[in-house]
Amino acid sequence: MSRRTVTAVALTLLSALLLTGCGEDAPPKGPVGPPSSRGETAAPASGSPFWVDPESDAAKQVRQYEAQGRTEDAEVLKRIADRPVADWPAGDDPVPDVTRAVRGAAAENRTAVFVAYNIPHRDCGMYSAGGSHDAQAYRNWIDSFATALGETSAIVVLEPDAVPHIVDGCTPAQYHDERYELLAGAIERLKRQPRTRVYLDAGNPAWIDDPGKLVEPLRRAGVARADGFSLNVSNFQTNDSVRSFGATLSGLLGGTHFTVDTSRNGDGPLPGDRAEAWCNPPGRALGVPPTDRTGDELVDAYLWIKRPGDSDGQCRGGPAAGTWWPDYALGLARRAKS
Repeated sequence: MSRRTVTAVALTLLSALLLTGCGEDAPPKGPVGPPSSRGETAAPASGSPFWVDPESDAAKQVRQYEAQGRTEDAEVLKRIADRPVADWPAGDDPVPDVTRAVRGAAAENRTAVFVAYNIPHRDCGMYSAGGSHDAQAYRNWIDSFATALGETSAIVVLEPDAVPHIVDGCTPAQYHDERYELLAGAIERLKRQPRTRVYLDAGNPAWIDDPGKLVEPLRRAGVARADGFSLNVSNFQTNDSVRSFGATLSGLLGGTHFTVDTSRNGDGPLPGDRAEAWCNPPGRALGVPPTDRTGDELVDAYLWIKRPGDSDGQCRGGPAAGTWWPDYALGLARRAKS
């Protein structure tokens, strides 16, 4: 999935009752902290509380390397394969992917992490173009997604890019009202599931550099009914810069919590103001492993939302967006500091 910085600007409701309800900001309603802190079934005693997919591309690659005798590469790649990474249900029917993950998570008493990424007019026709063909198709897709979650503990990061692309002008104005309605409706539907937490994507500080520009769009998209917002999805900004940006945005939204994608930010962003710095930049590293113990009361979790090793798009020799790229994955893992 591609990401935009400020330089990308040039490239370019539910019902009225629901929107009225978003006018006042308050700390997120309902559970925000990890399940173990809310009196629910405790997370596993050791390791991350999030589910690790034993059939991920990274896990399959490890097995392939071991079969080829590439034991050192296999050990390095376990820094990805043995850690929880978000699942991105694809296609017109999200149910098979969601069902497999929630069954795996429930069997291990862990939390499944997902990304809902199917909004109409997705990614402004760029590397990750696509999404539902119309509004009703999206509503149906979200309903199927939510139903498949059932009562399993889950986190859903909702529609990376969707709100920031409104803010930066990349998404044409005629689609804005529909997008706000669809996002608010998605939050409402997902939150009917008793153990699902929802974080609406808000970009990253190198893309929308003024948090104030995001406040009204996030409100209109229903963030007050979500558990918070997500930052740095598929990007490389440092934890310090993201936390600072998030704290400011949180204050403007009345104390809303947030999550941070740390999947590839171990060495921060590509130095210098280079073209497409967000797209398969060289020399990057895995960041802090996924955890709900962040040491920051506003940060509910550090998550690996972007799957480390998946291409951002056909740039710098990479395959199509979302395609597993083992050489890039190995580089990220070799440079990891933890």
